[in-house]
Amino acid sequence: MMGRLCQFFLCQGATLRTDTWLLVATVLRDYEHAALVTAEPVMPLSEKLKELNLGGTQRDEYFAWGLHQISKAVSFLNNDCKLVHGNVCLASVVVTQTLDWKLHAFDVLSEFDANNEASGSPMLQFEWLVGTQYKPMELSKSDWASIRKSPPWAIDSWGLGCLIYELFSGAKLARTEDLRNTASIPKSLLPDYQRLLNSTPSRRLNPSKLIDNSEFFQNKLVETIQFMEILNLKDTFEKDSFFRKLPNIAEQLPREIVLKKLLPVLASSLEFGSAAAPALTVLLKMGSWLPADQFNIKVLPTIVKLFASNDRAIRACLLHHINQFGESMSAQIVDEQVFPHVATGFSDTDGTIRELTLKSMLVLAPKLSQRTISGSLLKYLSKLQVDEEPGIRTNTTILLGNIAGYMNDGTRKRVLINAFTVRALRDTFPPARAAGIMALSVTSSYYEMTEIATRILPNIVVLTFDPNSDVRTKAFQATDQFLQIAKQHHEKLNTGDNSVAESTGVKLKPGNAGLLGWAMSSVTQKGKPFDHAPISTANANNSQASTTSTATPDTQASTLAYAPSTSTSLDQAASASARSSVDGWGELEDGNIHEENSSDKDGWDDVDPFEDKPSPSLLSNIQAAQKRPVVQPKQPGKLAFVECIVLFHAVAWSSFITIVLLQT
Repeated sequence: MMGRLCQFFLCQGATLRTDTWLLVATVLRDYEHAALVTAEPVMPLSEKLKELNLGGTQRDEYFAWGLHQISKAVSFLNNDCKLVHGNVCLASVVVTQTLDWKLHAFDVLSEFDANNEASGSPMLQFEWLVGTQYKPMELSKSDWASIRKSPPWAIDSWGLGCLIYELFSGAKLARTEDLRNTASIPKSLLPDYQRLLNSTPSRRLNPSKLIDNSEFFQNKLVETIQFMEILNLKDTFEKDSFFRKLPNIAEQLPREIVLKKLLPVLASSLEFGSAAAPALTVLLKMGSWLPADQFNIKVLPTIVKLFASNDRAIRACLLHHINQFGESMSAQIVDEQVFPHVATGFSDTDGTIRELTLKSMLVLAPKLSQRTISGSLLKYLSKLQVDEEPGIRTNTTILLGNIAGYMNDGTRKRVLINAFTVRALRDTFPPARAAGIMALSVTSSYYEMTEIATRILPNIVVLTFDPNSDVRTKAFQATDQFLQIAKQHHEKLNTGDNSVAESTGVKLKPGNAGLLGWAMSSVTQKGKPFDHAPISTANANNSQASTTSTATPDTQASTLAYAPSTSTSLDQAASASARSSVDGWGELEDGNIHEENSSDKDGWDDVDPFEDKPSPSLLSNIQAAQKRPVVQPKQPGKLAFVECIVLFHAVAWSSFITIVLLQT
């Protein structure tokens, strides 16, 4: 029997008041048993109810859950252990930090002595500690013979009735006669309340039947908590159905109960694999109701652990909602714990996972170290830029434009122009070409004048007669922008700025820098004709506004400034290290794109740096770029006249730039 009592203390989480430790120890010593009694921070139920200040349906649902827990504990004592608590009332219940109700005050705890019916000695040694108003008639009269003939639950069932009265009346029981005032008792609980307080001990309701039969305990909160506590026993269909309904249910439950009771259980279920992917959406929704510091303590550790999950549905859900928690993760956690697991998605066979992984980098890249960006991330992006899904190729270009600011100078010089001109501008997918033009415009501040004149402008100008109208429009805008930069450079040289003349190029302030919006999803576009589909971006208007400058050249001239092109020794070392490790961009020449599987060096790499050579070399580079063919098939006869005019315009501007460079 006392072994069961020890089990009760350990399994039911019973808590003891400080002044009852000695009494419980005495009881255990009398029965020659020893037990480890654990303790946890608790608060008296009466004080917690004032703090929660619940009302209406939410109050009744919380009371139902608490009474369910207390009735279960009392039933265990009476039916399984054959013990009598003897002092069940509002004061004998405490609340834990997770808002669970625990039975307390075991001062009067005694064994039910049913075998000695003739004995007149007291069965409850410390019954004088119980208030007179809480004693049933037989206990008030000290009729121990009658008590021994009664069921083990007779005294504690009466105590449960007292507890119910004090809960719903909101006042402490002053005298036994007040129990007849049932105005505050819910109608669904009233029949059971009256049976608990039956004047005949043998006819009082067993606490176990109170749990099983009462309609009062059948509500959303009780059912939700009970389902989550036995989640491991549920099948996949039941779990999915439950978690899809849980967000709406959580909105109707008391917020503090959701955050302190349901959220920890849900996080634990996800962490140990008993909950499916839909539960993650619920966890994030509940977590959004927490303050930032509490979110980092209660939710974020679980999320970080879930990145190591092999469940593809959970990985997809994490990537899809990364905007909700990405900013909360520290750079060290992202670089060391999160990115290694996320990076597996770059090579996933499912296009949706690859796309979600790609888009997640917009949130994670700012927290990655230069070693990770140059050594790992760019290698994956190089492969995605030749992905079979055109939407993924397009979004890879957009991502490179958006994260260019997080690369060091050496990496930018090696990667950007090759990625945007040699690959993006020659893609057969029109939105990919448009994305390449926009990425060049947004990153214009990172290019030297020599690169603009010999590598960027020649590649953009040929797209001014692209078959796709959106590509042509963006090509004209970008051409005007870079020609305006060239004009500013020319005017700067004419003023006699020696620092500009001596430098190999000019680096501009990012006056046009801004985030590019994602293109369409690769999944939704799969199997559809792409030849003339315009690019769809979230902030296309902002991008166009930032790249269009011909209408107000004076305004743009005032926003663009110059700074010498320099790179620190640290950046140079990082650049050399990245080249030797092959980050994915191999030796790309302007006229040749290697196949992905041709060799390990299949991505971007350094182009020979421009040196101060005689002018014929510069002229030959320009002429070679102008002669390079375009990948897109030309529509014969349809744009012949327009092509002649555009080519004449392009050759004229190129000649102008050549003359300017010769003068320098």
